[in-house]
Amino acid sequence: MNTNRKLPARFAPETRFELRPTPAAPFRAIEESELERLKNALLWEQLERASGAELTARLRRAANEAAALAWTTNVPLLIFPTLFEEKADLAFQQNARQEFIRERSRELLVA
Repeated sequence: MNTNRKLPARFAPETRFELRPTPAAPFRAIEESELERLKNALLWEQLERASGAELTARLRRAANEAAALAWTTNVPLLIFPTLFEEKADLAFQQNARQEFIRERSRELLVA
């Protein structure tokens, strides 16, 4: 049942498209830079309260996570401050808990 037929190739006239110049920066790109500025400003405020490299790393991670989550919404500039505040509070709590565990471990090792 194998039938090999040759089909003639037909080509249409070449189609050309006119390209319009793109704007200098799309709206989302402007919004991204504003989000980055907001993230850095709020992160700097929290870093002034922080002490220690571990807490600093936790806060930077919290800021990046909050920015990534906020970026998925329609209004990232409105959502980010609250998300970051929650994540920064959690970072401070985790750091305090870690310090408590370290201190308690030292006491148990001495005893």
